[in-house]
Amino acid sequence: MKKNLSGIGIKPIYTAQEQTSPQTEEAGKFPFTRGIRNDMYLGRLWTMRQYAGFSTAEESNERYHYLLKQGTTGLSVAFDLPTQIGYDSSHAMSEGEVGKVGVAIDTLSDMESLFKGIQLETVTTSMTINSTASTLLSMYVALAKKQGADLTKIGGTIQNDILKEYAARGTYIYPVRPSMRIITDIFEWCSHELPKWNTISISGYHIREAGSTATQELAFTLANGRAYVESALQKGLDINVFGQRLSFFFNAHNDFFEEVAKFRAARRIWANTMKELGATDPKAMMLRFHTQTGGSTLTAQQPENNISRVTIQALAAVLGGTQSLHTNGYDEALNLPTEKAARIALRTQQIIGFESGVVNTVDPLGGSFYVEELTNAMEAAALKLMDQIQSMDGAVSAVENGWIQEEIARSAYMYQQQIEDKSLIIVGVNKFQTKEEGEIPSFKIDDSIRDMQIRKIENVKSNRNQSEVDKNLADLENACGSGENLMPKILNAVENYATLGEISDSMRKCFGEYAIQ
Repeated sequence: MKKNLSGIGIKPIYTAQEQTSPQTEEAGKFPFTRGIRNDMYLGRLWTMRQYAGFSTAEESNERYHYLLKQGTTGLSVAFDLPTQIGYDSSHAMSEGEVGKVGVAIDTLSDMESLFKGIQLETVTTSMTINSTASTLLSMYVALAKKQGADLTKIGGTIQNDILKEYAARGTYIYPVRPSMRIITDIFEWCSHELPKWNTISISGYHIREAGSTATQELAFTLANGRAYVESALQKGLDINVFGQRLSFFFNAHNDFFEEVAKFRAARRIWANTMKELGATDPKAMMLRFHTQTGGSTLTAQQPENNISRVTIQALAAVLGGTQSLHTNGYDEALNLPTEKAARIALRTQQIIGFESGVVNTVDPLGGSFYVEELTNAMEAAALKLMDQIQSMDGAVSAVENGWIQEEIARSAYMYQQQIEDKSLIIVGVNKFQTKEEGEIPSFKIDDSIRDMQIRKIENVKSNRNQSEVDKNLADLENACGSGENLMPKILNAVENYATLGEISDSMRKCFGEYAIQ
């Protein structure tokens, strides 16, 4: 019997007699297996959101304007590593990394440049930021206020998922439990000040990129989601309120039907989890998610083949019922995507949405003998893993004791073994190789960007009210120790042009830094 990448056995044929559950579920109704809306894409298409950010805020701003002109319907910001781990561009730890894998944001001045000419009321913005999510969100809010925007109309998402950083990605700053406190502070503050903002994007994407299977991605992501909900409940927050602002972020890989089943199973598991935790409003039980095609599936060999891979993955996300989608550039295994690659990636979504016909009915694969059984099998496998995590006292403990990290590492090793022994074929890598001809146009960032950012920081510091900044930072440090909500203190510091590094350092003084045991 063949098996998919999660190790689930696949029968040669599926028949009606083997169906284990009655197919009476409806789209838009609990447990939302068939979709969170009864009309899905008949009402409106998913948000076509292209991920971009590089070099300076000014250069990234040019790319955003380009993407908006090409028809993208949402922006998605990538930040450089120093920004992600709370260091200013001028810090010694930032050398060699400024602007390289995303845009450098040191102060509110950079955020103003990043969105110059873009009214924040008219777009939704997703920000891939975790440890410093509270600071970057505060900068975004400060800019919206300067634009005169109505904060109740501002929409978007911060990733804000710190547990997967310890498990799979590594851009953490503080220990686990203080980090969880910051996240619940954001939940609480946004429920009053920014009601349309998605306060977290619980991310399976990076878990999958680190080498997990699809069922592990599903289980570990939803277990992390449960931990955030339980943390918010312990703080006394209303699950029917904050539950509506939770979103998820999944990977789309190459095993087409496995991915479709994963998305369907995710909605069902999450609806039942939220109901178990006390949610009564259906909107708080809905799993809404963004999808990105699999970065780790892209190959440097025969990179044009990546266009086909991305198309298959994007189609799986759409047939799985995604609310938002980013498609990778075919050249991303080599460098940051060029404008041409970004345009092809966006056009892939538009062709699926406007030419393929798959949006003309709700859940078109629903009722397929294979898809329904695979959905059930993915659900069962994920629930088994989630039960193991709960037996360890939940995801926080499972991260702290290293169990989740070990499981991901084991799967990554087995996947690589399959490639090397050719039991898993990667076209152009371990079979169907050709001699590479010609060069793909490259897009690189040079190290002069750091000097430019340092000059910007120096200019901001010379023009701000230093005594006010000092007071704001002292207030923030005191709030870290007192237990009061940190968001108002961070926003005050941001509005007076405190740097991201200064804000992070104030919190480091109280919380310390996470160290791998």
